[in-house]
Amino acid sequence: MKFFHLSDLHIGLRLMNRDMREDHTYILEQIIRRAAEEKPDAVVIAGDIYDKAVPSAEAVEVFDAFISGLSEAVPEAALMLISGNHDSGPRINCYSRVLARQNLFIEGTPPQTEREHIRKVALHDAYGPVNFYLLPFVRPSMVRQILQSPADSAHEGEQPLSYDAALHGLIGRETIRDDERNVLVSHQFYLPPGRKAGEVERMDSEIRFVGNVDEVRADVLAPFDYAALGHIHKPMKVGSENYRYCGTPLACSVSEAGQEKSLLVVEMARKGEVSVREIPLVPLRQIRVLRGTPDEILPQACRDYVRIILTGEAQDGAEELQGRIRAAFPYLLEILRENERTADYFAEDAKRDQAALDPFEVCSTFLRIESEEERRILRDVLNTVAGEGNRR
Repeated sequence: MKFFHLSDLHIGLRLMNRDMREDHTYILEQIIRRAAEEKPDAVVIAGDIYDKAVPSAEAVEVFDAFISGLSEAVPEAALMLISGNHDSGPRINCYSRVLARQNLFIEGTPPQTEREHIRKVALHDAYGPVNFYLLPFVRPSMVRQILQSPADSAHEGEQPLSYDAALHGLIGRETIRDDERNVLVSHQFYLPPGRKAGEVERMDSEIRFVGNVDEVRADVLAPFDYAALGHIHKPMKVGSENYRYCGTPLACSVSEAGQEKSLLVVEMARKGEVSVREIPLVPLRQIRVLRGTPDEILPQACRDYVRIILTGEAQDGAEELQGRIRAAFPYLLEILRENERTADYFAEDAKRDQAALDPFEVCSTFLRIESEEERRILRDVLNTVAGEGNRR
């Protein structure tokens, strides 16, 4: 069994107000060509199809062309996708049961009633079934009804259901056969064993929850032969060669400058035999950060997305210089000025404890919050605000 592992397409993304439609189309067409060459049995997309919960018509057109292209390139392959935290689950879920007849399996919302379970799609090869469990992004509020009894919910002082408990509870409800091959497709923040959330490098384009309340212990992945994960934008393994974030196929922020992107090809033979390889993806335009004087930067003219940091003191003729820079770099993102004073400031700023910049700690200090109950309420408010901002 061979399948592609993709995630975090973020179709509709604007990079510092730059329209990325051409870039997305280019990279998705590259994936279609790779599918035609590799002939996978399935293509798995682990969430964040779109960058916004209500995508633009243009973004929908790009995704439609991608799915149509895959269907033509590998007509026998199963296409499976789940919603991520950037997506609207109900919108992604639309017509999912009808589309399953066309070998397109879409899951937008997690189980929310006692009768519902994580959707399982079984594909077969010479070694028997491979069970794909499609689990969209889970917020604890979505699954509280099936994981907490009314008596628990009514109990005074009861702690709210955590992300970790929600994921352990949902997966624990499933009967996962250990004599068959099982794959989890999920979009959450799984924490590698032995690491703290603050030690995991995150990209500027990712939505991060206050206090890392969304972290989930990776031991929950143990029943699966492979975990096709989405949510983290940089490729990462979660305590095993077979539990992986593939990262974004296209850089979504300047913090990803210079990062090599790829799609993962997973091949499963008999139970316990899994191999993973990377196929590099080359973007239409790279993201670059150039630092130096005008005389050092201008000779590096290119058509990539560029952030320019000018060093040295500002000189006369700033408007004329900006014109020359924009002519040399037609996909310029921004120009920043770094003199000796700002360089010292940024150097010191980089050394500060990141916790001091955490919105939760800033608000706690400003509001002089001391009790644990008030801290819990503040966390809920800040995370709700972050979630609402994403859904707009």
